[in-house]
Amino acid sequence: MADHSLAHRAQNPTRTESVHLPPSAAPTNHGRTLAAWTTTWVVVAGGLVAALAVVFAVVWLFWVGLGICLLGIVLGLVLRGAGHGQGGAKTLERQARTGGH
Repeated sequence: MADHSLAHRAQNPTRTESVHLPPSAAPTNHGRTLAAWTTTWVVVAGGLVAALAVVFAVVWLFWVGLGICLLGIVLGLVLRGAGHGQGGAKTLERQARTGGH
């Protein structure tokens, strides 16, 4: 009779698992790029404007705040396309100049 207890299965594994590692190391900047910071702060500013518009019941200012948020996203994409994002030429150049961070 086969032993199917938890202790037996823990001591006698019946299958092996393969490990899938990435082909290269991840970037070391942890997302601290010009594109990321610009996107974050412009969207935060737009959210603040929209929140204040809700508090003071100013409808047009709410839409301006949402427009600022959208502008921040577009600006981040443009900066990433210009090489200031994760893995971009400008970011890699700055990392080489400052020691990787």
